[in-house]
Amino acid sequence: MNLNQLILSVKTKIQKNILTQDIKIEDKTFLHEKHSSHTKGKFHLKIEIFSKELKKMSKIQANKKIYNILEFEIKEYIHSIQILIS
Repeated sequence: MNLNQLILSVKTKIQKNILTQDIKIEDKTFLHEKHSSHTKGKFHLKIEIFSKELKKMSKIQANKKIYNILEFEIKEYIHSIQILIS
């Protein structure tokens, strides 16, 4: 899966499962490319989700929900994920 496909997949899955006002996804892979644990084809994503639904939850609950939604992508294509909820 290339980066654009991954971003589209992540955005679509989040929007199907969480009521959002907006989602911004940035590629931050360059931060990990020189790490020994970095695997080619795995990406570092920064996801900022604007959601009244998630803001009502604790940070732990909101992150667990997102991790459950993106379980496959995290296992297969995401090396690191940074989640911001606004």
